[in-house]
Amino acid sequence: MSFLSDNELKKFKFVGENVKLSSNATFYHPETIEIGDNSRIDDFCVLSGKIKIGKNVHIATHNILAGGESGLKIGDYVGIAAKCHIFCKSDDYKGGYFNGPTVNKKYTNQRDKSINIEKHVLIGTNVLVLPGTLIGEGSSVYLNSVAKGDLEDWSIFSGNPIRKVGERDKALKALELEFIKESGG
Repeated sequence: MSFLSDNELKKFKFVGENVKLSSNATFYHPETIEIGDNSRIDDFCVLSGKIKIGKNVHIATHNILAGGESGLKIGDYVGIAAKCHIFCKSDDYKGGYFNGPTVNKKYTNQRDKSINIEKHVLIGTNVLVLPGTLIGEGSSVYLNSVAKGDLEDWSIFSGNPIRKVGERDKALKALELEFIKESGG
């Protein structure tokens, strides 16, 4: 995997310190995207719309993050495994409206709702996150799940429809304090 050089990163105004961006990632409307310190985005990711990524976030290969106009917020220390799709905007599938970006917005009935992924969240491979979702602090979503609605803090979720299947260990909070004390971030 090849990352942009320090000189190439200086061209971007939306990245923090020590950020690694794959040279094979694509950013649409980069002026609406913020990426926090020590974060990494791997090959073949597509980011578009209003997106704010915290610090120490890893976004693995082949992800699509579409913040739409309402926005996607990803907290610190989040891990998003490969092939996830996170959409703040969705077309109307009932009919009666045009779909997609090629026609005037007044002829569509797109749903555009923000998504918040709190800190310490882990999202497994091939997860779909739908508009209006809140994934609470410290929670995890198992692979191949469809995340929607409000997912409570420090819980484990799985499936479609999504359901709570367990609790996560909150010891991660103490580990965060130790990490910050040692590394500053």
